[in-house]
Amino acid sequence: MAITFIFCIIVARLIYVQLAWSAELTLRAADQWNREIPVIAGRGTITDRNGEVLAGNRTTYSVFLRPNAVKNAEYAATVLGAIFGTDAAALLSKINGGKVSEITVARQADKSKIEKMCSYGLDGVYYARDNSRTYAYNEALCQVLGFTASDSSGVTGIEKYYDEFLRGTDGEIAYSTDIVGVETEPPKIVYREAADGNEVRLTIDIDIQLAAENAVRSVYLSTQAKAASCVVLDPENFEILAMVNVPSYDLNDVPRDDADKLNALSRNVLVSDIYEPGSTFKVVTAAANIEEYLSGNPKAFSNSYVFNSSRTRTVDGTKIKCWSDHANGKHSNQTLATALNNSCNPCFTDIALSLGSETFYRYLDRFGFGNVTGLDFSGEALGMLVPETAVRACDLARIGFGQTVAVTGIQLACAVAAAVNGGNYYLPHILKSVISPDGNSVSENVPVLKNRVISEEASSILAEMLEGVVKEGSGKHAYIEGYRVGGKTGTAQKYENGHVAQGKYVSSFTGFFPANDPRYLALVIVDEPQGVYYGSTVAAPVAKEIFEDIIEIKKIQPYEQAVKK
Repeated sequence: MAITFIFCIIVARLIYVQLAWSAELTLRAADQWNREIPVIAGRGTITDRNGEVLAGNRTTYSVFLRPNAVKNAEYAATVLGAIFGTDAAALLSKINGGKVSEITVARQADKSKIEKMCSYGLDGVYYARDNSRTYAYNEALCQVLGFTASDSSGVTGIEKYYDEFLRGTDGEIAYSTDIVGVETEPPKIVYREAADGNEVRLTIDIDIQLAAENAVRSVYLSTQAKAASCVVLDPENFEILAMVNVPSYDLNDVPRDDADKLNALSRNVLVSDIYEPGSTFKVVTAAANIEEYLSGNPKAFSNSYVFNSSRTRTVDGTKIKCWSDHANGKHSNQTLATALNNSCNPCFTDIALSLGSETFYRYLDRFGFGNVTGLDFSGEALGMLVPETAVRACDLARIGFGQTVAVTGIQLACAVAAAVNGGNYYLPHILKSVISPDGNSVSENVPVLKNRVISEEASSILAEMLEGVVKEGSGKHAYIEGYRVGGKTGTAQKYENGHVAQGKYVSSFTGFFPANDPRYLALVIVDEPQGVYYGSTVAAPVAKEIFEDIIEIKKIQPYEQAVKK
């Protein structure tokens, strides 16, 4: 009985090996009699919206060594060490160690080194094509594009976020060998072709990007600022046209030996870092008020309402002041339009308190504050917003003019775009399309409407008021003769350890044009400019310079000529 039982177990095991395990065993056997040299797939290019290459490849080579096939280990290690700058003694130790069947000697080696290596006729040494990533514009877009590792996998930025589209599938060349790994004579060779990665086409316009790079770098240097950044987007669909952060680094010379420096320089602060926006946030407060007034809310102020001309408001024992001393009738008889022109904090305190936390927070939620925008980029921050259940009157008052709230650059840019484009908040995006190596479309990114923030009528009224800010108010340094530009300035004090940091400010400006039908919106942020620090004099001229470059690049006619046509 026992013998019969044992016999059945043996038979069952044989059946299992023959049927269930046969495929795996066949592969294992083949692996013992074959050696594979990888054929590295070409990484897909990254291009701008017009197909201009931003990230491409330079052909380089990887070098491999099979210890069992090496005839003179010491000689091979010495030669390879000299050519590729590797430690010959360490390489010799690996060859003689008997623990691995294959050693990677070098990656991304130049053709000249491969030719030199081949001249020595080393047994057991092979090479295969790989790729070295090259970036056409060096520092431009460095925090957006990101960079790759030595194995060509994405590490940061778009390179990482869309790595699945870019990386492709490696192939291989298989050689027949004997049991110890030496090639048979003649060898049987099987070639499996690599499949190159897809082209990732971005919404970025490299011409606009370079214009923004020049303008932002100029203000960064001239003001000796800690940092400066800018995002340009299309308010019609929230496509990102440009993203600039300085200081930056050269993508073709990544400082990999200094992790702290690289981490700091590679952060896309427009997405990952938050700041107190100051008066640029008044666009949102004004939008909420206008919409509530049009909806019949008796607590909202009409466009003709005249605010109290006092320079201060006291809320919960906290005194809120206007930047102006209000002397000699300054800031008197202010309507909402003139309050925006003058950037008068008390007026926006009145609006926030009048609307109340429930109503105002409903708009803050619609405009995306306290949440991510959903941009297709890693590391997006939520921003910081006092929970509605915990907000006090003094907090609400300060939120009304851009204090006691922290936002990301992309959050604020999207909020302003939605406020002036007719009230539509779209999902912002950097990817435009994915294209296969044979030129076919793999996927196409289309605008996604997230929600309506205000009505078209309210948006039109607000845009006209913000055009007035540029014509007559604090944003006049962004005015361009013949073109309808709207915008809002901001100057915010910075806080350190819960206290105001003396002499440290964030200067900003958000502008758009044409004001009656926005197609370009720019948010400029200058962190800790030295000397003059007002957003009106530091950031607004940067936006003007960018807009003037866009006008030239896109051959946009002055408003009067465009109307005649």
